[in-house]
Amino acid sequence: MITAPLAPCTGRRLRIAAVFAVLLLAASFLCGLSSPSAAAVPAADRAVSADSSDHTGNATHFDGLGSPYGGCGVPQADLESQNFVALNVWNTPGDYAGQPTPRPVPSGDAGKTGLFDNGHNCGRWVRVTIGDYCTGTNDGAAGQAFCRNGNWTPDKYNGATLDMLVADSCGDTNAWCRDDPYHLDLATGSLNAFQLDGRAVADMYPSSWNNRHISWSFIPAPGYSGDISIGFVQNAATWWPTIDVTHLPNGIHGVEYYDGSAWVPAAMVSDLGQQYTIGPNSPGGSSYTVRIRDVDGNLVQDGRTYTFAMPGSCSSGCTRPYTGVGYTTGGSGSGSPEAPANLTVTGTTSSSVSLSWSASAGAAGYDVYRDGRQVGSTAGTSFTDGGLSASTSYTYAVRARDGSGGTSAASGSVSATTQGSGSGSGSGCTVTTKLVNSWSGGFTAEVTVTNTGTSASSGWHVGWTWPGAQKVTTAWSTELTQSGSAVTASNVDYNGVIAPSGSTTFGFNAAGDSSGLPGSAVCALG
Repeated sequence: MITAPLAPCTGRRLRIAAVFAVLLLAASFLCGLSSPSAAAVPAADRAVSADSSDHTGNATHFDGLGSPYGGCGVPQADLESQNFVALNVWNTPGDYAGQPTPRPVPSGDAGKTGLFDNGHNCGRWVRVTIGDYCTGTNDGAAGQAFCRNGNWTPDKYNGATLDMLVADSCGDTNAWCRDDPYHLDLATGSLNAFQLDGRAVADMYPSSWNNRHISWSFIPAPGYSGDISIGFVQNAATWWPTIDVTHLPNGIHGVEYYDGSAWVPAAMVSDLGQQYTIGPNSPGGSSYTVRIRDVDGNLVQDGRTYTFAMPGSCSSGCTRPYTGVGYTTGGSGSGSPEAPANLTVTGTTSSSVSLSWSASAGAAGYDVYRDGRQVGSTAGTSFTDGGLSASTSYTYAVRARDGSGGTSAASGSVSATTQGSGSGSGSGCTVTTKLVNSWSGGFTAEVTVTNTGTSASSGWHVGWTWPGAQKVTTAWSTELTQSGSAVTASNVDYNGVIAPSGSTTFGFNAAGDSSGLPGSAVCALG
């Protein structure tokens, strides 16, 4: 008689997840810092892709999430569904080392990234369909074939389906979690809930399970209604304001918080894909405004903002794994500012596009979008988007933002094509950078802008893209903003005029590796 073995990751992963979560939170509590955030691996660099196509793989099962958190950083009791799955952390066929790379998987090991994608597929939904039954040995032994000494055979359960939530990660040292890129680990309690002809299968597990074949694909949240849920995690406090974001319409690829003047990307806690450390609306404050980006990079609910406060019960640190909070909303593309008008392309180089627009009534600042994704923010009415590809067309739009983070409808869009890589004409300036000082975890740099034209400038803009996780913390003699890895610097009142062959300098402090000092910054003169 063939028995259906439990997935080996059942007990072991629970213990690992529990220890990992407790250590992570303890370290965060003591240091007042989040762990290094996970970086999304570009789709072209991943070993496997996470599109909406059907995938076929093996299915195992596990009894529940770790305590207090599963691999996505959410307590099991606070998931929107108890039908949940885990995705593989790594894709390393034939490599069963305990941890083939650190977590999050570094960009240098992008080819080893599994569909968990450093937490970036957390909070998404998958539609799972039951496939064939294995009549042989299907134990996921390292280095062994699946369904040995047997065959894959259809039976009465084929075609049963269930929609399930991505809530955990599978990093075990077996063939399922390393050799099969489309393996899913399913919640044990969900196995007999699969639906066939409008009814639950009821008795597929355990006698007809044996880690069956499945096919599956990512889907938007089924029957979505309402809005997101927000809660503070264990040990969260004003010095470490870390939240869980759940009940998402289409996953989560980023959280941004409003610091009183601009939107700032929040850091994911390690690869716990639904935990982010945010900042207050004002220094030392306990009120917060956030907005969420889904798996496609789009702002959830058309840019809706969510404002909430740290509960009084968390004054010395939240004691529960999840402390839910209520919020007020704003934005949604119809906030109080007027939409910017007269958006115009004022210049291009081989790697930058410069824009300007008319001021909007009620605006405290502006967010600039390239091809539907935000690339920067500014308090003024001009912006230079740098780090672009030569001879490439881009489409831009701008939204105005009020003092509480509410956003206007988008401006009309404009398109611009960067110049060929050999030209570079028309910029009228050069940029040089110099490392002034460095220390463990940060550095000081100076940037010089030189007018190579024949007439004085009326202003200037400089842009660059960091190669890693560097972030500007302070700047002087410039108006500087950073969105993700893109940095834009503009003149201030006293240094916008540069005579022909003249120059001006500005400086900044940044957190991160000084080897990322911008050596390919681009500039444009006004």
